[in-house]
Amino acid sequence: MTDHEYHELAEALMFTIEDQIDDCDADLDYESASGILEILFADKSKIIINKQAPLHQVWVATKFNGHHFELHGDKWIDNRSGAEFWQFMCDAATRQAGTEIKWKHD
Repeated sequence: MTDHEYHELAEALMFTIEDQIDDCDADLDYESASGILEILFADKSKIIINKQAPLHQVWVATKFNGHHFELHGDKWIDNRSGAEFWQFMCDAATRQAGTEIKWKHD
């Protein structure tokens, strides 16, 4: 994967979440700048997603732990747990919000 392809894919991942936050039933907000997306929860906790361009990874930090996702085929997979990004994000956001959150993706 080229650097350009990586940036397009990682940014699309973040934009997909940003686009859904306003329509989410949970009390969420976000801030985005310079390859970092912070999802803000009602309890003032955050999930932080950031691009790690030199490694072609996307890192996710929750209030519980951190994960490093790499693209395998067409899926972002956590290089430690093997979790798929979208399922992980649904589970992590639900846990942190205390209410079910489902991110829609293609």
